[in-house]
Amino acid sequence: MAYNDTESERQKKFAMSLSLGVGIGMFFLKFVAYALTNSTAILSDAAESIVHVIAVGFATYSLHISTKPADEEHHYGHAKVSFMSAGFEGAMIIIAALFIIYETVERLISGLSIQNLGTGLWLTSAALMINGALGTYLIWVGKRKKSLILEANGKHVLTDAWTSFGVVLGVGLAWYTGWNYFDPICAILLALHILLSGFKLVRQSINGLLDTADPEIDKILNDTLAKAKADFDIDYHRVRHMSTGDGFRVELHLLFPDELSIKEAHRQATEIEKRIETAIEPPTLVTTHLEPIRDHEEHHR
Repeated sequence: MAYNDTESERQKKFAMSLSLGVGIGMFFLKFVAYALTNSTAILSDAAESIVHVIAVGFATYSLHISTKPADEEHHYGHAKVSFMSAGFEGAMIIIAALFIIYETVERLISGLSIQNLGTGLWLTSAALMINGALGTYLIWVGKRKKSLILEANGKHVLTDAWTSFGVVLGVGLAWYTGWNYFDPICAILLALHILLSGFKLVRQSINGLLDTADPEIDKILNDTLAKAKADFDIDYHRVRHMSTGDGFRVELHLLFPDELSIKEAHRQATEIEKRIETAIEPPTLVTTHLEPIRDHEEHHR
């Protein structure tokens, strides 16, 4: 088990290092494209890359913190830093979108001057394909390893890829038709798309930090406990759960018949815990509190 955990952390760190390295490469590629073309759409793509590099740097540090085990000051570990990382990345995306809108409006007022659109088109197309592959990979690893940090970073990279797609479309239309206003129109539409993506990440971060209940987990718990109630002739209440950033913690009270021995009640509780952990998928930690069905409300007064 220790080997698998170490291997899992190694895969997470490799994916994040790959994201950082590719992000730096895309930053230079897009700014070369902007320098050659003076395109506001390509500038918007390049600005998003700056934010991406900063955000990945923070996410890399957060991933390092999240893998630290529980200690005397952090009894539940450090995985919740992933929600802070997602919020920071979302905030950076929002800042990038606002910068793009500001810069595009300023260019519209001062006048457009675009050149070498063909070269910029090819360079941006290359960035689109690379980021599309990278973002898909990061989300895949994040979901497999239950890492919100990697998943958020993957969504950010895919946002970057969609931005590049919009740039290719806008620059391509401007190049083909000769009507340069396709370029700023595309930049503003992309900024609005990026803005929405940023707000979604910030909301996800806030929900995690406030321990907002997950409807899917609620349904799994209700279905699993309903079956356990029928199988073991028990009841339950005070069910709650929270995301730790890399898994879930579940707490509930199980109500057993008074005549049942402590040994048998514990055995049944352990079986129910295993059912929940299997249904939600690891890593999930389930804590149960055993009570008698008769007059159990007296124990909560």
